[in-house]
Amino acid sequence: MTQKVTFWFDVSCPFCWLTSRWVKEVEKVRDISVDWVPMSLSVLNDGRDLPTDYASKMEANWGPARVFAKVKAEAPEKIDELYTAMGTLIHPGGESGKQGYGAYDAVIAQALEQVGLDASFASVANSDSFDAQLRTYHQSAMDEVGDEVGTPVIKLGDNAFFGPVITRVPTGEEAGELFDHAIGLASYPYFFELKRSRTEDPQV
Repeated sequence: MTQKVTFWFDVSCPFCWLTSRWVKEVEKVRDISVDWVPMSLSVLNDGRDLPTDYASKMEANWGPARVFAKVKAEAPEKIDELYTAMGTLIHPGGESGKQGYGAYDAVIAQALEQVGLDASFASVANSDSFDAQLRTYHQSAMDEVGDEVGTPVIKLGDNAFFGPVITRVPTGEEAGELFDHAIGLASYPYFFELKRSRTEDPQV
């Protein structure tokens, strides 16, 4: 039986990127169906007192998140492909950590072209015209797990969690086994959290 997975993502987050690449590996070895849904660290941190450097990164992150909200609403069949294209440019491509409004405009344009989406999707990156839809998608994740989280948020079966947070991408059967364990934990309605301090950075 096909296992349904909902994956809320922010393309700017390196940990979310690694978890998404794990899910893409799982697609090769398990029968799963993934619904990719945008969420936003910029929305999550909106109105919070942030260090200046991080606040500037949150300004930059609005652009891609807004574009994904428009794509999800108007061309949902392309959102998986666009996440892969834009995430590849940002993370292994070395375009991460940008600061200030509009900082990802060139990345957005390049990713849209790569996947054959009209350049007009980029029009929302530097306006609030699609913010209501973005906030709706984001809130659907918060409704599942609360707002004391980051990205990604994943729903497995009846329960959703922040994470799993990984620093490397397992492949093949190892990816499938990690998924099996995650599904197993998610099946217990009284299971909420496992956590330990990270000892390595994301291996993107």
